[in-house]
Amino acid sequence: MIYADYNGSAPLHEDVKQFLLQRLQAGPFANPNTLHSLGAKVHSAMEKCRAVCAKTLGAKPEQIIFTSGASEGISTIFHHELTDRADKRNILVISSIEHSAVWKAAHDYAAHGFELKIISTKPDGVVDLVEYQDFMKNSGEKVALVSIMAANNETGVLQPFIEIGKIAKNFGAKYFSDTTQFIGKADFNFLESNMDYAVMSGHKVGALVGSGLIITKNPLGFKPLIFGGGQENGHRGGTQNYIGIETLAVALHAFHQNKSQLDNVKKARLNFEAKIQKAFPEIIIIAAESPRLAGTTLLSYPGIHGQGAQIELESQNIFVSTSSACSDNEPATSRMLLAMQVSEVVGRSVIRISFGINHADTNYELLYDGLVNAYNKLKKIQSF
Repeated sequence: MIYADYNGSAPLHEDVKQFLLQRLQAGPFANPNTLHSLGAKVHSAMEKCRAVCAKTLGAKPEQIIFTSGASEGISTIFHHELTDRADKRNILVISSIEHSAVWKAAHDYAAHGFELKIISTKPDGVVDLVEYQDFMKNSGEKVALVSIMAANNETGVLQPFIEIGKIAKNFGAKYFSDTTQFIGKADFNFLESNMDYAVMSGHKVGALVGSGLIITKNPLGFKPLIFGGGQENGHRGGTQNYIGIETLAVALHAFHQNKSQLDNVKKARLNFEAKIQKAFPEIIIIAAESPRLAGTTLLSYPGIHGQGAQIELESQNIFVSTSSACSDNEPATSRMLLAMQVSEVVGRSVIRISFGINHADTNYELLYDGLVNAYNKLKKIQSF
């Protein structure tokens, strides 16, 4: 089996598997917020995990708030920054290629009084930094929050988040970057990022689903979205998913120890892209010239539906995804690709291939063979 949908959800990291086998046998299991000795042991282990996560992400332990994942983190950050504001900052800035968790949150706040500014995206998949800078020069003093992602989940295109954060800071606006796809697929240092907030989901890096975290530059006064018994220093109520948190620390530590392999992943991806384009000159690599995540390729064979290619690959035990949003079973070009001015015929034909840091070069070789078989078969069907 070739699993090439790491941007959707990474398989459990091997270190996480081994940890869980031992952890579930050895225990302990208790509420980390209780005062008895078992609870204290669980709490102590959780705090060690907080320190590990902070160290690998270039943050301080007190800046880490554990959550169920990035979607909760995004909603919490929006709630903290935008609910019951006392100042005159009433503008929210996002990009046209944000994940639906940011997109829908922003539109909800826009429906409740905030002015929403959507920054365009250039055809190369990078947000229009000139448009953003010009807008901030004119309206930056009224901007409450800038929310522009670090890496796009469909194209893998890396955004200039350090510069985006610097511009926001110049006008006193807070900057949140959705780093869900960036963390665990690229080297990240919160201290050097110019971000006020970042988020991640454990299942994107090989930890258990249902684990995640927020990084906040200033945890003092951070308002919870979920109320409870004062867990996470009052920033997020509810008993912590302590085993999920432990796997999060294991997975992040494993990435940190092996991040030098990212260059090898990138080389293997570029070789694959060149090889598949040589076999099928019609193929388009979306945002081919832009900086991208090491293991992400979004390619299109115009005229051959991406879902058809996906199904054909699955018949060969190869798993990829598409970026299509379906309505009444009719494939449609995604909002993100439309923002990049990708045509319908190209957009409906895309498949997304995404690997993690622990991929093998043979994965790309087998994927190439499978994709050649799939496209040749679909071309024959199409010709009838």
